[in-house]
Amino acid sequence: MLIKRPPDILPSEITPPEVYRGRREFMRTAAGLALAGSLGVQAGSAAAAVKLATRPGPYGTGEELTPWKDVTGYNNFYEFGTDKADPARHAGSLRTRPWTLQVDGLVKRPGSYDIDALLKLAPLEDRIYRMRCVEGWSMVIPWVGYPLNELIRRVEPLGSAKYVEFTTLNDRTQMPGVRFPVLDWPYTEGLRLDEAQHPLTLLSVGLYGEALPNQNGAPVRIVVPWKYGFKSAKSIVRIRFVEKQPVSSWMSAAPREYGFYSNVNPEVDHPRWSQAKERRIGEFLKRKTLMFNGYGEQVARMYSNLDLRRYF
Repeated sequence: MLIKRPPDILPSEITPPEVYRGRREFMRTAAGLALAGSLGVQAGSAAAAVKLATRPGPYGTGEELTPWKDVTGYNNFYEFGTDKADPARHAGSLRTRPWTLQVDGLVKRPGSYDIDALLKLAPLEDRIYRMRCVEGWSMVIPWVGYPLNELIRRVEPLGSAKYVEFTTLNDRTQMPGVRFPVLDWPYTEGLRLDEAQHPLTLLSVGLYGEALPNQNGAPVRIVVPWKYGFKSAKSIVRIRFVEKQPVSSWMSAAPREYGFYSNVNPEVDHPRWSQAKERRIGEFLKRKTLMFNGYGEQVARMYSNLDLRRYF
């Protein structure tokens, strides 16, 4: 039995109230973009029709993959709307070529990378990761990309660089959701430098062996599988190396609910719901949430001296 949306979680519990109340206003504006919206799934599918040359990656799971239609049709991407189906409906307006990724800040070799040049920096790998959303649902997704550390090595961070900040596209002509102050645009996220350099942290350009659909963060995004999904910034245009901890968009919007680390931790509840269990999309029953989303063996040592209840 396919569960599209967990029936025991109300919309007002899933999303901060100020965002939830803004949906109706967004939908009125989105109606004026009906043509672009009607092309959303088509455009995303067209992008995904581009096959990528890949090799098997070092990480994976024997769990059943989440079907393509759910991976590409049930998304959080507020730049295209706050409902889970909005990104697939409205992301057809996103133009992924030309696309430039700027890398700067505390590095020896700052620069700008055209997306097609970025694809060639390292061999692309297939990696199957569990992905856990703070709202209580999860998926198993076969990503395509290479370790973010491949790019980090090339730009050579300075000794003073302690964090990495990610900035996403902020263009109201392409993204109808940024016309509303549901978040502090542009969307920003951040990682500690050691987290960004961890071999699990992926610079992703595709899924299911094909280029990323628009609604999944085309043409390039970050995937951090031991953290809640909002840490994996989509449609990135800038990576900046900094000394001080960045203030991410969700930290700014709701600091009591969304901390900087946001590691998957079943022992730390969201203020409005428990994180002890999750519902895998496509399954009826809930399952126990795994510490670090099941990647504790690989990442737990990075937090051995950190109080994970305080630094959530």
